[in-house]
Amino acid sequence: MNEREVRYAPIELRTEQEENAEVAYIEGYPIVFNQETDMGDWREVIDPSTVSDEKMLRDVALMVGHDFGSIPLAHSRRNNGHGTMQLTAADEGVFMRAALDVENNPKAKEAYSAVKRGDLSGMSFAFTVNEERWEDLDTDKPLRRITGFGRIFEVSLVAFPAYPGTSVQAASEGDALESVRASLESARKQLEEERAQEAEQERRTAALETLNTLIKEVKPHEV
Repeated sequence: MNEREVRYAPIELRTEQEENAEVAYIEGYPIVFNQETDMGDWREVIDPSTVSDEKMLRDVALMVGHDFGSIPLAHSRRNNGHGTMQLTAADEGVFMRAALDVENNPKAKEAYSAVKRGDLSGMSFAFTVNEERWEDLDTDKPLRRITGFGRIFEVSLVAFPAYPGTSVQAASEGDALESVRASLESARKQLEEERAQEAEQERRTAALETLNTLIKEVKPHEV
């Protein structure tokens, strides 16, 4: 569960810039809570408990398309309002407000223009998982409920914010998806073992009840 994963979400990004201002603002929700996502082999939901500690919202970079080789457009740093990006945990998810230096940073100006035009219409984020819970293991598509992030590395503006498993697999580290699949198989195996133990316990209980019944029937005939 410690492999870095990537998720996408269609987000309504809002822009704000005063006339002739050197800084332009964008805001939206790069992480959304309680919204079920189809990951192909499983469904997935991010629980609000994943961001129980505000510290994990510090030191998060804002990128375009997860381009880790480029200079970040903004950074949450200590996430205290003094950085170029602030992340806040809300009921809907993690809210982002970033200040882009459109005057001195050509890439920031390009990104802001693309968001304003709707060419960059969603957000994505890279993270690791510390805690998860599997539900509906009897179905073809069990539900993976993520209940604890390990770390949030960055949030990105993306052009294709769709969630299909093929897109996620292409953009994610392959080892991460294999790790989740291994976790799913482990959960299914554990469920099978628990059910086998329950069945064995029920068999033993039934056998004991039968034995007690026979003993009661025999006692009246004792001499």
